[in-house]
Amino acid sequence: MRSHVILGAALAAVALSGCSKDVTSTSGNGPRTPLLSLLATSEPQDDIKWGPAPPIFPAGAELAVLQGDPSKAGEEFTVRLRFPNGWKLPPHTHPTTENVTILKGTFLAGMGEQFVESNLKPLGRDAFASIPANHAHYVMARGQTIVQVNAIGPFALTYVNPADDPTKR
Repeated sequence: MRSHVILGAALAAVALSGCSKDVTSTSGNGPRTPLLSLLATSEPQDDIKWGPAPPIFPAGAELAVLQGDPSKAGEEFTVRLRFPNGWKLPPHTHPTTENVTILKGTFLAGMGEQFVESNLKPLGRDAFASIPANHAHYVMARGQTIVQVNAIGPFALTYVNPADDPTKR
């Protein structure tokens, strides 16, 4: 853990100083990878390619895949989801842990198999939630809301109440 903190601080110092020194990383006996080139893979918010979320989501949600392939088993992925004000996702589960960072708006989240609006907890910008695999939860957006989800594929969403599944209508 300490090495991750030191590495992160070193990367930040190099990036902020404009230093052109070759900062590299090795993975075991593998090739040396320029760490700054890894940082260059992030896309500015304006360059993200948004599209409709898969039909398993209620209408109105948009999705952008930033890294990985959410459909591949065992593969790490990062996606962003954008929701309009008032958008709701009924109680559901995922087969893997879902790590969510709120980037914009207010993400209201509740745990359990019933959507109880009074039990929703507001999570604002920069908040983080880790939802364990197979734990029923539900969400709602206040204002346009953007979240980033990091998980391991394959992505799946199972509604607690099958009648809530928009693909079954």
